[in-house]
Amino acid sequence: MADILTKSLGFLVGGLVLLLAVMSYYISSYQPPPQDFNGELNQDSKYRPVIIFHGIFSSSSYMEDLVALIHSDFNGTEVYNIDGYDAEYSLLPMWRQVNEIKGRMLPIMQNAKDGVNLICFSQGGLVCRGILETTPEHNVHTFVSLSSPQAGQFGESVYLDNIFPDHATDGLYEVLYSRLGQDISVANYWRDPYQWELYKEYSSFLYPLNHPSDSSHKTNFERIEQLVLIGGPGDGVITPWQSSQFAFYDENEIIIDMENQMYFEKNTFGLQTLHSRGAIHSHIIPGVQHTQWHGNKDVFDCCIAPYLK
Repeated sequence: MADILTKSLGFLVGGLVLLLAVMSYYISSYQPPPQDFNGELNQDSKYRPVIIFHGIFSSSSYMEDLVALIHSDFNGTEVYNIDGYDAEYSLLPMWRQVNEIKGRMLPIMQNAKDGVNLICFSQGGLVCRGILETTPEHNVHTFVSLSSPQAGQFGESVYLDNIFPDHATDGLYEVLYSRLGQDISVANYWRDPYQWELYKEYSSFLYPLNHPSDSSHKTNFERIEQLVLIGGPGDGVITPWQSSQFAFYDENEIIIDMENQMYFEKNTFGLQTLHSRGAIHSHIIPGVQHTQWHGNKDVFDCCIAPYLK
């Protein structure tokens, strides 16, 4: 029986490697559409401009419900719903997305005399944190991380099924923690609690984001005035959902909260600094499915709008 299971896992891993190779070849030539920012902002608006970035398998069009909510409550706010890395192209490596999306956001920031607010959803929240940690000239006042796997992803979800149908979670590390696997965005923040050493060795994005060797990451991230963390049970995609609050599994799949995570205790990228000055605002809301967060009026009223005033 053990031999059968071993062979089955071998076939699965081989199939996933082939799938990754095909996906990587297919999407690697992608070029995002041109930036439509004209270099001018309404300097008379009483609200800071808001920059929005979407999540995995999504696009800017999916975030239009959030744009409408902002315009309804904060008339005159300039909202920039960043396009690029839509649908299957959201699977491209995370650092590539960080560098190119940063280039779209910086001109907006540079023209905003009082700074900007940043709202990023799902995988987009990690892209935006990458931008914040690597941009010394950013002027983000409030960063809203909307149901984003800030501490990593591990476990079953419908999005993972779209990439690896009929996968076995406990064997995915063999593919995701490889040179080829790291060409796919999800692998960049896959955090297998049973494979810590492989995670440290192969994670090309999340591990160095949480444990940067360059102290400027910490200095840059600490520039934000407020960090808003939104998520909750019932999400159905972010696994564990507590990752949206910088909490994650230990090696027994027991949730360890943010304050007891190594990156908090050692203050590797500034999370402890923000916490000590009361700048982290955590909102846990049960019963909101993953694709509903950005269009949910109750979520907006309680957990986003108060930070845009």
